[in-house]
Amino acid sequence: MTNHHKNLHRRDFIKNSSIAAFALLLPLKGLANKKNATLILRSSWQTVNIGDVGHTPGVIALLEQYLPNVKVLLWPTDVGSGVEEMIMKRFPKLIILKTEEEKVDAIKTADFFLHGSGPSLVGRAELEKWVKYSDKPYGIYGITFPGIYGLAANRAAYNPRDLELINKAKFCYFRDSVSLDFAKSKGASCPIMSFCPDGAFSIDIRDDAAAIKFLEQHELEKGKFVCVIPQLRFSPWWEIPAKKQAINTVKDAHNQKWKEHDNAPIREAIIAVARQTSMKILIVPENETQVKIGKEMLYDPLPDDVKKKTVWRDRYWMTDEAVSTYALSAGLFGLEMHSPIFCITLGIPAIVCRFEEQTSKGYMWKDIGLGDWLFDMDTPTHVKGITKAVLDMVQHPKAAKAKVAAALQLVKKLQVESMRVLKDNLT
Repeated sequence: MTNHHKNLHRRDFIKNSSIAAFALLLPLKGLANKKNATLILRSSWQTVNIGDVGHTPGVIALLEQYLPNVKVLLWPTDVGSGVEEMIMKRFPKLIILKTEEEKVDAIKTADFFLHGSGPSLVGRAELEKWVKYSDKPYGIYGITFPGIYGLAANRAAYNPRDLELINKAKFCYFRDSVSLDFAKSKGASCPIMSFCPDGAFSIDIRDDAAAIKFLEQHELEKGKFVCVIPQLRFSPWWEIPAKKQAINTVKDAHNQKWKEHDNAPIREAIIAVARQTSMKILIVPENETQVKIGKEMLYDPLPDDVKKKTVWRDRYWMTDEAVSTYALSAGLFGLEMHSPIFCITLGIPAIVCRFEEQTSKGYMWKDIGLGDWLFDMDTPTHVKGITKAVLDMVQHPKAAKAKVAAALQLVKKLQVESMRVLKDNLT
């Protein structure tokens, strides 16, 4: 029997066994049979979005837990603005590749290339270098495909090279089932191809001191406030000087057209929470552009009585402080994806509101059993249900946390199996 068939037989046995659920959640001791195996993690896409920052420590935490003997080399796009220091504080053994010489040497010496979670095959260029200069294996972990940030008519567009790279991978995990189905419909034939949610689900970096200080300054108490996130159809990156982007007039016009439609229901839910519960509200950003959006679209239009119970965070923050803040909250809702992921990881309930321009990543919520907390802003019946869902989440915390626990159990089961697959391809 070949090793491949042995592995298939083992996985079939575990899946079909009556002890499957228990076995999958056991600590994976001794997974890295090859001592000193070296893995390149291609991740860290940008620093102006705590979600893009969060992919990296989430995946590294998984590797640390399940493959403790593996040496991890991070190949980042950007770890500036304090992100490198934050990650290294949590993972002091991590090696970050900075120079071209270090990257070339890593391709020569590493045993495996892992493309981390992201909105698409973001690291295509680096993965192509690995394929060109190495005959060693690689895998893709938790991407959206094709990751087109546009309208539904554009979803059929994809880079054929991405499909070629997916097919040659040892495994490809998609972070939402829509992406998996799309890839299959286009002929994807990777040996192991499945759904596994975003690697950010394992994030555990914290800055409790910074979070507590901010909450005390604004008279917010643990478990007695709800976090809220605004968004426009397209993040206006041109407003951030560091991006050095000219204004995209087409996207800006689209944002102006839809901003009230999308954020008004979030404001209505804020008002309901403020007037019908004892909770306070904290408006926070997931990306740097949302500081301004939060003030314009959520805080400023609020009635005076609601403003008295609402705090607008007037500056962007580091991912560790955000995680610590969410851990102290009663829940979160809004128009973003990764802050809710952080919350679920922490056992905190979170509602996701999405629109087509954000790609299919939002369907991840349905895939992990949280479909009741997923709202499509382009579906009128969904929009009408947001306030009720938010109130139910806040007013029935025990039921909400039970729902979170069930979702997190599924996430961890999928992560364990994905780490087993990675281990099989490292040894």
